[in-house]
Amino acid sequence: MNLRHRGFLAAILVLAASSAAAAYPERPVRLIVPYSAGGSTDTVARLVGARLTERLGQQFVADNRLGGGTVIGTEIAARATPDGYTLFMATPPLVVNPSLRKVPYDLNRDFTAVTNVAASSNLLVVHPSVPAAGTRELIALLKGNPGKYNYGSSGVGGAGHLAMALFLHMASVDAVHVPYKGGAPAVTDLVAGRLSLMMANLTTAQPHIRSGRLRGLGIGTRARSPLFPEMPTIAESGVPGYEANNWNGIVAPSGTPGAIVNLLQKAVADVLKEPVIAERMAKSALDPIGDTPAEFARYLRAEAQKWGKLVKSAGIKAE
Repeated sequence: MNLRHRGFLAAILVLAASSAAAAYPERPVRLIVPYSAGGSTDTVARLVGARLTERLGQQFVADNRLGGGTVIGTEIAARATPDGYTLFMATPPLVVNPSLRKVPYDLNRDFTAVTNVAASSNLLVVHPSVPAAGTRELIALLKGNPGKYNYGSSGVGGAGHLAMALFLHMASVDAVHVPYKGGAPAVTDLVAGRLSLMMANLTTAQPHIRSGRLRGLGIGTRARSPLFPEMPTIAESGVPGYEANNWNGIVAPSGTPGAIVNLLQKAVADVLKEPVIAERMAKSALDPIGDTPAEFARYLRAEAQKWGKLVKSAGIKAE
């Protein structure tokens, strides 16, 4: 094939991709959420999905696919047809699981970054029966009672598990891990007293703290939360340098047309700029992002490197 024919073919492919994007979406779009309904990731998916439905004229349906520490939902997304009609709500396990276990997908080969939707704070919380009013007291309690206290998470390799593992590692203490299939059921058991502590997402934990059913000890981000300005960060409460953020982004199967990826990113970014959405996210302790596909791809690579090092140094295993 000569250069003229190659150029002609390339032009045809560009026009075809542009045409597909112009017609997109023509049917409902599935947004796979690898957690149970009611958790912070599910909240973000349904909030943004509802606005995308109104903006783009087709339903964006949250599809909760639990199990395997998010691997089940992730594999479904990785194997989906790359046409923009299956998207995946990604969280830290997407980049961490390959360091924890053998997974049936490759982050770089099987996924295309669309946008990081929102970040949220992790919060160190305990059941009121735990005799610790602050982070330093909890550390002393755990040191004096190895193996006595347990903590819940959304699953092995989940944001809460990693945030707690980092805390325990940096504080040189230990607690028994109890993984769940989502953050919401773990918080439910913590409120009921079946768990002692948890690194919970502020989105789901805040109503229980305000009601007194849980006690918040420290914020996992670098700065204090405007929702609880009186609550110190973990870093300023006995674990200098501690920081562990949660994030919720959208990725698509590799091969999804670039024009569709860009259309989705712009639509999400526009949704996040809406005053009503910004207000609802603020009340849910969520920080909107809406970055570009290239920016999100770089962030995913950095997160994989950061947490991969923790998994190795802390000896975290997929129980």
